[in-house]
Amino acid sequence: MWRLIVLMVVTALVCVTPAQAKLVARTYNSGFPQGHDTYNGMGTGSDGKIYYVLSSELPDLGAQMFCYDPAQDKIEHLGDITEACGEKGKKTVVQGKSHVPFVEQSGKLYFATHVGWYSIIDGMEKIGIPPAGWRPYPGGHFLSYDMKTKKFESLAVAPGGEGILTMTMDTKRGRLYGLTWPAGHFLRYDLAKKELKDLGPVSKLGENGKGDDYRTLCRSFTVDPRDGSVYYTVGDGDIFRYRYEQDAIEMVAGDDLRKDYFGLYDPTSAGHMGYNWRQTFWYGPENAVYGVHGNSGYLFKFDPRLPQVEIVARITSAPSQRSGMFDQFSYGYLGFALGPKDRIFYLTGGPIYVDGKRVTGKKTTAMGESKGQENLHLVTFDIPTRKYIDQGPIFFKDGQHPYYVNAIAVGKDGTVYTLSRITENGTTRTDLISIKGPFKK
Repeated sequence: MWRLIVLMVVTALVCVTPAQAKLVARTYNSGFPQGHDTYNGMGTGSDGKIYYVLSSELPDLGAQMFCYDPAQDKIEHLGDITEACGEKGKKTVVQGKSHVPFVEQSGKLYFATHVGWYSIIDGMEKIGIPPAGWRPYPGGHFLSYDMKTKKFESLAVAPGGEGILTMTMDTKRGRLYGLTWPAGHFLRYDLAKKELKDLGPVSKLGENGKGDDYRTLCRSFTVDPRDGSVYYTVGDGDIFRYRYEQDAIEMVAGDDLRKDYFGLYDPTSAGHMGYNWRQTFWYGPENAVYGVHGNSGYLFKFDPRLPQVEIVARITSAPSQRSGMFDQFSYGYLGFALGPKDRIFYLTGGPIYVDGKRVTGKKTTAMGESKGQENLHLVTFDIPTRKYIDQGPIFFKDGQHPYYVNAIAVGKDGTVYTLSRITENGTTRTDLISIKGPFKK
């Protein structure tokens, strides 16, 4: 009997690592050569179009929003984000980024804006000091975009000149939720009442703190549609819940993300996500949160009613699993989403080997980034069958591979879209790329 039990446990996680055939990604040119790295900042509309924001790191040139129509094979420029916020010509530091996924409700896409102009102060990134003649960054906006009329609307502005780093929406109750950067204030905006409320800092002084007051901020909120609760984590590994009926925040007692499998972290230090989850989504068939943890790459399931965190599988690339190494990007990857037929799509790094030896890059700055020396892989994971497949490394036609990838949108036909650095004719920009199936099942 015990042998049967062991066999059942082993076969519960089906791991398939086929020969690593290359996936060839198609590159696009959106006509924004200043495009810089975008984290999240994209999504698939009900109209089948791929909406995305290309960021800017300049103080006087804001992020730009585009959409790609697969049916027409055409890219359309939808607008300048700073202008959409009503700040064109005001000589304030521009809205340089959108670091959140789009959420759709009643024909409108909802998202938020973030600062793209930084200054390094005491070795840490801070909101940028304005150039001569310019005024400080005015704060991130909650925005909507009407897909039919193609009009933007600014709904509310984050207080204190902070950007909005994290956002989700309770589409059933008409509430937007955001987390500001760098101090980490929890915001909620009620669409019907047109009311913004700041519930205060949620994780010490966030990324504005020093020493014991420093905490890396959570990049993903998840709504439980049953009762309107919003779940997020802090760097120490605790899970918190915003309770809709009480309009208040409380810590979830009973379980947390301080798991040995995730590694050991000092939450007071920069350069990693600590015990925060990296990216999450609500999975209705099981009434649970599915997420991935930072650079350990473990997929987990969080059932809020128990409450219980269950480690499901490690979904890093097959080369990473064979090497036993963390992902080279120490924050982990944000290209994690639920696609058609209950299948997770995950864009994650894989080490490069030359003559049997691993090639490693050098760490950089307080952001904890790593330069190059990693292949991008597409991993799929079927939730009902627990089947993992590394679909292979991704390359461009010219042999280069995508990098600084931290976004994903899955088209209605299963095509995977993301935003990557692309080098052409000696210049590099961030732009749209796509990886078309069919993928192995």
